Amino acid sequence: MKKEYDFSQGERGKFYRPNARLNLPIYLDPDIAEFVQKYAKKKKVDTQTLVNNLLRNNKQMVQSVL
Repeated sequence: MKKEYDFSQGERGKFYRPNARLNLPIYLDPDIAEFVQKYAKKKKVDTQTLVNNLLRNNKQMVQSVL
């Protein structure tokens, strides 16, 4: 690495995208991942849909008691 960098020709916000969507990686423990994959296959839905539905239901349950 250089000691100093020249940003005088830089453009602020050049790569900023206000509507950019951020997908968060979520790492499941192996036993949970295996369960979710098997359950998704049994229900004939993809894993992402199943996990979103499970989280959405839990979110609603938690919000109902707050």
